[in-house]
Amino acid sequence: MQITIYNFVSLVGIFMLMGCAWLLSKHRRRLNPRIIAAGLTIQCVFALFIFIIPVGTSIFIVINNVVVAILDSATAGIVFLFGRLGLSPGAVNETGESSIGFILATQALPAVIFFASLVAILYYLGIMPLLVKGFSYIFSKFMRISGAESLSASSNIFVGIESSLVIRPYLEKMTKSELCTILAAGMGTIASSMLATYVMMLHDQFPNIAGHLVSATILAAPGAVVMAKIIYPETEQPETLGITIKPFYERENNVIEAIINGANTGVKLVIGISATLIALLGLVALIDLALGFIGGYLNTWTGAHIDWSLRSLLGILAYPFALMIGIPLADAGAVAQVIGERLVLTEVVAYRHLAEMIADGTISDPRSAVVAVYALCGFAHVASLAIFVGGVSAVAPARTKELSEVGIRALIAATLGCLLTAAWAGIFFTQNSILFGQ
Repeated sequence: MQITIYNFVSLVGIFMLMGCAWLLSKHRRRLNPRIIAAGLTIQCVFALFIFIIPVGTSIFIVINNVVVAILDSATAGIVFLFGRLGLSPGAVNETGESSIGFILATQALPAVIFFASLVAILYYLGIMPLLVKGFSYIFSKFMRISGAESLSASSNIFVGIESSLVIRPYLEKMTKSELCTILAAGMGTIASSMLATYVMMLHDQFPNIAGHLVSATILAAPGAVVMAKIIYPETEQPETLGITIKPFYERENNVIEAIINGANTGVKLVIGISATLIALLGLVALIDLALGFIGGYLNTWTGAHIDWSLRSLLGILAYPFALMIGIPLADAGAVAQVIGERLVLTEVVAYRHLAEMIADGTISDPRSAVVAVYALCGFAHVASLAIFVGGVSAVAPARTKELSEVGIRALIAATLGCLLTAAWAGIFFTQNSILFGQ
């Protein structure tokens, strides 16, 4: 194993990230050391199992291959509808027509519909609830958080805003710390239905990207909880503390209904993502226009050569965090840009730009690329804050005020949780590891 100074930088970065969370804590003297230590231990053990232990590495490769094979199956319906527009870059259809290149709207996003249906089938068959309960038991047993928090955090490993439904009976009586935790866990992880989009964006650069994304979202769940409990420690008595609760969900009558409902959910998700991207990218272009106009005069007056764009300015803010998670100096600026823009432009845009940077050599170090993949693996952005606060409020309207109050803290916790996950990847990164091959 070839260890460099950056592996140690990532290790130190874990404590620096927690220090940032502590500075923003609502109750700095009420931290629960057990939750923090247990959460970090769970992340460390899982990372060791996946990245170091041979059996874990083999499982990682199997998971990656399974996800890629499923994704290949998903393209059948996409190509049937969109023809050449649905072909992945480099692919050729039965008539000999080749792909015209990557198109987000006709290749990656439609795969979300397929994966949403697949997840619905797994729920109907009882496989997904079993996995959720397994992770929930681990979080509740070792971290000693409430049963509702554990169940929500474990659900977010597999689904998105739907995770609030599995704890619906308990939302009305949850403490503010619990509400902050479930929001942070939701924004700090990615839904399994979105895996296809990211895999299609980065598969050419990362043959093992599917396995990385699966491991990242599992690592991110306890990481988001840790950061949420530092930023908003518990000061009350949760109703479900020490109690194991069962997921609440309405099971379809048959598998066909599960497929249809899953597909409809996927369609809504695709439409929501598309609408968000159209709106945000347009608004950011407008902001960049204004910044460029004002910044042009400032550059002329001062003689500076500053890039007055939102992406560049957010990159400056994210630069120290890129260094904390162990990004080499040569690539820190580029990685900081995608980390910063994720906060406003969503992880979809950030992953797309990351793929472009790797392809054109802007990011040349494999370590930088891998750690960046983990740092971006989460819904930690402004649009997601509105989605999760609004979604949970719709289920528990009486808690709208409290959800709004803790929302910003939850977004910060989710962002730091994603960076914490990236730091763990940075600790175990080695140039000769098969998991980190490009």
